Amino acid sequence: MADIRAFRGFRYDLGQVGSLTDVVAPPYDVIDLALQKQLYDQSPHNAIRLELTTDEPGDNETENKYARAARSLKDWLNRNIIQQDTARSLYIYEQEFEVEGVTYTRRGFLARVRLEPFGNGRIYPHEQTLSGPKEDRLKLYRATGFNLSPVFGLYLDPDGEVFKLLDPFTLKSPPIIARDHLGVTNRLWVITDSHTISAVIGLMGPRPAFIADGHHRYETGLKYLEERVAAGDVADDEAAPNFCLMMLVGMSDPGLIILPTHRLVSGLPPLTTAQVQAALKEHFDIVGQFGPDARGCWEHLQMDGAQEVLGFGSVADGEWFAAKLCNSAIMAELAPDHSPDWQGLGVSILHKLVLDKLIRETIGGSPVCKYVHLLKEVTDSVEAKECQLAVLVPPATMGHVERIAGNGEKMPPKSTYFYPKLLTGLVFNSLKKD
Repeated sequence: MADIRAFRGFRYDLGQVGSLTDVVAPPYDVIDLALQKQLYDQSPHNAIRLELTTDEPGDNETENKYARAARSLKDWLNRNIIQQDTARSLYIYEQEFEVEGVTYTRRGFLARVRLEPFGNGRIYPHEQTLSGPKEDRLKLYRATGFNLSPVFGLYLDPDGEVFKLLDPFTLKSPPIIARDHLGVTNRLWVITDSHTISAVIGLMGPRPAFIADGHHRYETGLKYLEERVAAGDVADDEAAPNFCLMMLVGMSDPGLIILPTHRLVSGLPPLTTAQVQAALKEHFDIVGQFGPDARGCWEHLQMDGAQEVLGFGSVADGEWFAAKLCNSAIMAELAPDHSPDWQGLGVSILHKLVLDKLIRETIGGSPVCKYVHLLKEVTDSVEAKECQLAVLVPPATMGHVERIAGNGEKMPPKSTYFYPKLLTGLVFNSLKKD
């Protein structure tokens, strides 16, 4: 069972920093240099100075961005710019956002969640991790002793039981509001009612948690805990390093959406629509021809809803078509070590069958993918001839995440993109004190 706890979070004193909008930042993995500078310029107390501090000439093992982050945090704590809440709390976190002209509202709550090694408990990953980001986050954990940004977790709650308990608190007091650089409205409520907190913890106890985003941060938490135990700094099972900061969202929440991750494929010789269709013909049926209408092709995929349907756009002639896998048996041959759910994912079919086998064997080249999420990003790239082939890919579903992760498998890279990202700076969690 997922073991969650209320905690005394650390938050900005808005009387000193002004608007929360000015001091929040996205997580480190979506911040480029331009956005980093923008956030630095936005406020001397913006969380970017903790989450992703700038490198400087002359940095070394002791004087570097991690040391600067630690100094900033210590200074802000000493000056009460960031203060610890007096009561153990859960924090309702709501995000209102727009995608392709549709407005969504996603709701969850922030809590401490007990760290469990994958495979030993009820917390399941769904994607593979890389060593570089984990080493970066570990250095930051060591320097600051804080979770600066939350892991994004999902839990099963088809009847919405948890938010039946939390909803009344959103009506009793106005939220703290921050708007990010993408126009997402973020709202936060602090819940201190002990009866409600106990009831929520009780409801969450039997439910597994699936990590949607923040796998690197979660695994870094495990490594940090291991180091603190070895150093004799973890007094008991209730000590702060045993937990990580996590945002928990019900998998049935109407605002929980997974954006598609389309592929822009380079590294191929110039290829026409006819060549692509010829490469696919043994295993795919052509189920739609759309000429230059990429949107029409995407709408066809959305209406069909099957993972086996992919949309292809040849940059050489600007033509779009949709193709559907005829027989799933080929995927069982190509990925025998994976489950039928994994084999049936659109991204699995694209990479294992189309790019790694059919395109290589019939057209040649070495396919390299760039990943985008919005149709306009696809059409802009095609118009600019930045790739040879564009592929529209249906998004994985919550059911895929639950079944594949619950089976102990990792989904292929770039299978999911949970939008929007969770902000850094709403609530911080100490790894040293309660």
